[in-house]
Amino acid sequence: MEVKILGPMTKDAEKLLQNTAIAIKKLKQKASFEKVCDVRKVFSYGVMAIPALVIDETVISAGTVLSVEEAVKLIQQIL
Repeated sequence: MEVKILGPMTKDAEKLLQNTAIAIKKLKQKASFEKVCDVRKVFSYGVMAIPALVIDETVISAGTVLSVEEAVKLIQQIL
């Protein structure tokens, strides 16, 4: 699983990264993580709000910091 956090690494983006990592661990999945800060790359995903969560090149969430539980539910939908 390839996980990307889009946007500058603000407190919100860091929290989204942490919560997503915990969710993936709870689901007993393996993942690689990447922080994407380059504005052109961020906009290439078509997101209008940051931070955004991308898993396996699919935008899962944008403009919100998911809780661990929310991240688990969304990740389960794409497994």
